Amino acid sequence: MVVLGRRTAFARRNGAFGSVLADELLAPVLSAVVAAGGIPAADIDDVIIGNAVGGGGNVARLAALAAGLPSRVPGMTIDRQCGSGLEAIVLACRLVASGAGSAYLAGGVESCSTAPLRAHRLTSTPGHPDFFDRVRFSPDEVGDPDMGAAAENVADRFGITRERQDAFALRSHRLAVVAQDSGALAGEIVPVRGEAGLVRADEGPRRSLTAELLRRFPPVFRPGGTVTAGNSCADADGAVVVLVTSRRVADSLGLTGYLRFVDSAVTGTDPNHLGIAGAEAARLVLDRQNVASADLARIEFNEAFAAQVLASMDILGIPEERANFQGGALAVGHPFGASGALLVLRLLTQGRASGRAGELSLSAVSIAGGLGVAALWRWDGTVR
Repeated sequence: MVVLGRRTAFARRNGAFGSVLADELLAPVLSAVVAAGGIPAADIDDVIIGNAVGGGGNVARLAALAAGLPSRVPGMTIDRQCGSGLEAIVLACRLVASGAGSAYLAGGVESCSTAPLRAHRLTSTPGHPDFFDRVRFSPDEVGDPDMGAAAENVADRFGITRERQDAFALRSHRLAVVAQDSGALAGEIVPVRGEAGLVRADEGPRRSLTAELLRRFPPVFRPGGTVTAGNSCADADGAVVVLVTSRRVADSLGLTGYLRFVDSAVTGTDPNHLGIAGAEAARLVLDRQNVASADLARIEFNEAFAAQVLASMDILGIPEERANFQGGALAVGHPFGASGALLVLRLLTQGRASGRAGELSLSAVSIAGGLGVAALWRWDGTVR
């Protein structure tokens, strides 16, 4: 079960965290979660962290040591691209359920600003590297579109109009601003030093955004298309960590009000329409647990592009107004390895504010290469 969580604010790429490395974002959040939970650091069985565009190595272990965790506490970094943070939390939940351990720090981190440049050793010019922007996720003969082009494919296939995409993007910003102003997110954010001092609030939400302004954005991925910078997420920097424990450990710490892990599913789909894979994973887990979409109290779906979220909601038969009650990546940005973990923290924060015992919630992410991961949760306990 997920018993508590913390995160950094999310900052635009080359913004407030422009020179802050991934481990420097992650370490203070790990420390904050341990302190908030009151759990002895030596009792942590593992630190499991998702990361998508780092330089390799093991940022989970690096940050755990920087956070002052005992050297006996291991660390593991996993990569399922945009689903990495959610996958890390699911893995921790399954390890607890299997009896392999009873307390894990899990989540994700990304520093798009400081991610290493990528280059092939086999070069077109002898002695010089061949730089590239992203790795391949699918063979060319199958199709390996850039994320924006794939969003256009989804919009075309499912009839998601430009107007609907813009309206959903505007909703995301407005809900994120309301959540920020209300103080609903203050308890989950750990201040971390950035370019100009401590960063305490998400950089992305735009107070001045209007429907008229969104209409001015031109399509950026296809002439005559519908996907724009305004209805797409921005790359971001940030870290999210939750504490996953057994019921026995949660009770011993005096923690009440938490997300109980029910089940999860991962699946693949046509990489040319990768944006719907999260919905297909969600359908798998809902069907397996005999849960109707109408039975879900809360849905958090990663907002890489408005088109893919709207198509996914349509597939699942969920009205769009029932998803992402505090906005999403369209507003706060998308630190790839951390975004899936934010979905879980969102559900935890909302549950602590208004959760009712037994209510179900869902988190889902569509992933590069045509993958999707989804997790089903049940609110358990009361808020202390």
